[in-house]
Amino acid sequence: MTRTFLAALLLASTVATPALARDRKPPAEPRAKNVILFIGDGMGIATITAARIYDGQKRGETGEENQLSFEKFPNVALVKTYNTNAQVPDSAGTASAINTGVKTRIGVIGIGPEATRGVCSEALAHQLPTLGEEAKARGLSVGIVTTTRITHATPAAVYAHIADRDWESDTNIPAEQRGQGCKDIAQQLVDAKFDLALGGGTAMFYGKNLGGRRADPAADLPAAWAARTGGVVVKDAAGLAAAPMGKPVLGLFNPSHLNYMVDRKPDTTEPTLTDMTAQAIARLKGDKDGYYLMVEGGRIDHAHHEGRAGYALEEAVEFAKAVQYAVDHTDPKETLILVTADHSHVFTIAGYPVRGNDILGLVVPPPGGGDGDHAGALKDGDPTPALDGKPYTTLGYANGPGAVKGERPVPQTGLKAQQQSLVPTGAETHGGEDVALFATGPGAPRAHGVIEQNVIFSIMRKALGWEK
Repeated sequence: MTRTFLAALLLASTVATPALARDRKPPAEPRAKNVILFIGDGMGIATITAARIYDGQKRGETGEENQLSFEKFPNVALVKTYNTNAQVPDSAGTASAINTGVKTRIGVIGIGPEATRGVCSEALAHQLPTLGEEAKARGLSVGIVTTTRITHATPAAVYAHIADRDWESDTNIPAEQRGQGCKDIAQQLVDAKFDLALGGGTAMFYGKNLGGRRADPAADLPAAWAARTGGVVVKDAAGLAAAPMGKPVLGLFNPSHLNYMVDRKPDTTEPTLTDMTAQAIARLKGDKDGYYLMVEGGRIDHAHHEGRAGYALEEAVEFAKAVQYAVDHTDPKETLILVTADHSHVFTIAGYPVRGNDILGLVVPPPGGGDGDHAGALKDGDPTPALDGKPYTTLGYANGPGAVKGERPVPQTGLKAQQQSLVPTGAETHGGEDVALFATGPGAPRAHGVIEQNVIFSIMRKALGWEK
């Protein structure tokens, strides 16, 4: 009797369980209505650490305990940045990977790795669709914000497909590659579908009669764009603030890149990165279908190339402010915010400085000494000497324009200093180590572990519900 009962029970459970399983649907994943991708160009982990300290010290804190806005995000991953043909990447290949989902060669934008850099016909044959193009096709608004020229590699990866990142204007295309159907990046922007594009690079859009460098002396690409789209072209912060909300906006605020934050004058007419981010969110949020916004803090990278850490850190702090603005002015239930870098730099933090030591100053060890050659042998407050008897800074570079020739001088310190470097190069180079990805909002938990850079593309598409 007992055996019969147990057998019946087991049979009932095996029959019933599949039906119950079919009825028990997994909870639907939250979808993002909007995606904001922040790219701190060249913002490697050492830059984040130094910027965190610098930001805190600006407020009178020791700095090490500080957190930048995006460091508070709950989801973090490490991102592998190599290009298909380069161990240490450039911004064109990396930004293309993020915006197309395909890793590609160094120096090309929006085209596959099969295409050779600088060959127009191959670029035309291997174009890759971008997230921005898909967003427009699906009815979303698209915005691009940068502190560089809007035709520079990272912003261009949102909308362009080109064989060489340097083809920003038609005069940049080599004579042997002209007439084959390849448009320069500025032309591609005004031909693209976007709702907002803000940055520098005026010279790429006009002929010499209007202060530009296009082949046609009378060229005026922004005017042609405005006539075709009904959009508004603005040239300063006041014009941007006054532009009507219901129309596309093209903002070009400098002939080249926007000025560094350190060099901004009180009477500047240029908007800050936070200003542009605020305008972008205000203008894009009205789209009921949502938006994709890419925001680049591009001059972090440029300052590192010059070996000027203080400039880079000031740009990074402004970048973090722009991220905080986005956090404060979007709905966390409907907006995925990602913060990452396209690549790192050969930037170091070293030397056993005391807690709270000026991050832009000389290495001063803790009272009683730090570690290394002079542990315990210095008076409290004295900087640590190198083996040449001279002090050195906490921040430095493995290569760059600050390399020492002959006898090493006492290094510069402070916000405008050029840090010393080891190997003499005309410009400091990128670094090849992984960078961080920080995420918050719908789909953010997918940012975890160590991932390939092109996976960021899938994280965004999955959050929007376009990919399983």
